[in-house]
Amino acid sequence: MTDNAELVTAFTELYGTAPEGVWAAPGRVNLIGEYTDFNDGFVMPLALPHTARAAVARRTDGELRLHSTDVPGGVVQLRVDELAPHSGHGWAAYPAGVVWALREAGHQVTGADIQLTSTVPTGAGLSSSAALEVVTALALNDLFELGLSASELAVLAQRAENAFVGVPCGVMDQMASACCTDGHALHLDTRDLTQRQVPFDLAAHGLRLLVVDTRVKHALGDGAYAERRAGCEAGARALGIGTLRDLPYDGLDAALDTLAESGADESVVRYVRHVVSDNARVEQVIALLDAGDVRAAGAVLTAGHVSLRDDLRVSCPELDLVVSAANAAGALGARMTGGGFGGSAIVLVEEADADAVTKSVLEAFTSAGYATPGVFPAVPSAGARRTG
Repeated sequence: MTDNAELVTAFTELYGTAPEGVWAAPGRVNLIGEYTDFNDGFVMPLALPHTARAAVARRTDGELRLHSTDVPGGVVQLRVDELAPHSGHGWAAYPAGVVWALREAGHQVTGADIQLTSTVPTGAGLSSSAALEVVTALALNDLFELGLSASELAVLAQRAENAFVGVPCGVMDQMASACCTDGHALHLDTRDLTQRQVPFDLAAHGLRLLVVDTRVKHALGDGAYAERRAGCEAGARALGIGTLRDLPYDGLDAALDTLAESGADESVVRYVRHVVSDNARVEQVIALLDAGDVRAAGAVLTAGHVSLRDDLRVSCPELDLVVSAANAAGALGARMTGGGFGGSAIVLVEEADADAVTKSVLEAFTSAGYATPGVFPAVPSAGARRTG
């Protein structure tokens, strides 16, 4: 569905009345800082041009009607006062969870008709679910005049995913969708949600950031995210700290020795090493961007991938192949992005080399017998907004 007019027409045909407005919220790629957000750490996402869009009208009768142009099936019809966590509803659980979270927080949301459509690739690790949540939250915030800030909407959207859908994600995806700005990466401290918009104009440096969607989702990713979160929390407990954010990078080696001596599971040792070093990598990239040395960030991306592959063990052969093939073809650096076990990788390249690197990655996938990946440039774009 290409524009607001089409979405408004679809809404009107479905519900018999015009929507009160149209809103958009983007997917994201994360430049650096993976699995750090639920450890109170640092992340650095940027919003994509790909968005979830919602045409919405208020209701006062307690009915919530949800429809997506992207999913086969009719309207999902729910009662706002009967919404309950872990009650299913498939894709509709994401927007329904937002209504539940708003009402749980004491906001009077009395129902809505919602028509959704999205250009964010699903299953690609680009936060299609967060985009659905944030666009719903923003629309309801505007229509019901709730007066919530972008950060507050992101936290409520995260609560919807944690408590209603049942996915124990950190807050990065929702904050990126709600708060990113055009031409910038978002340096976010997930402990206190302080944020800084870091200029990230790659074209001005003659660079490009490619997203390579492997189109792979490995089943072993199911439950693996929760297992790693539990392992990180176990590591913090064993070290007597609140979260792994409290462990400075220069204290990492001593902490790993302490864990090993205390008989901690070797997976916990690996998880701790990844999180603390990835927090340091975020600070490295910030310093390089501030110094105007964007190219040098490439090596930090690759180091991040090695840590995700070897310490956190959330990569997969397809993601590893993107990184090795791209770097062999002259990329400045590459890493998987998102939760892993499939999904997408990012590749930092000289603009002049982008086509050749893309060709090398595609050929490597063909040689390995893998499905053809999708490749597109990541253009730092605007966060959630009203569009009509």
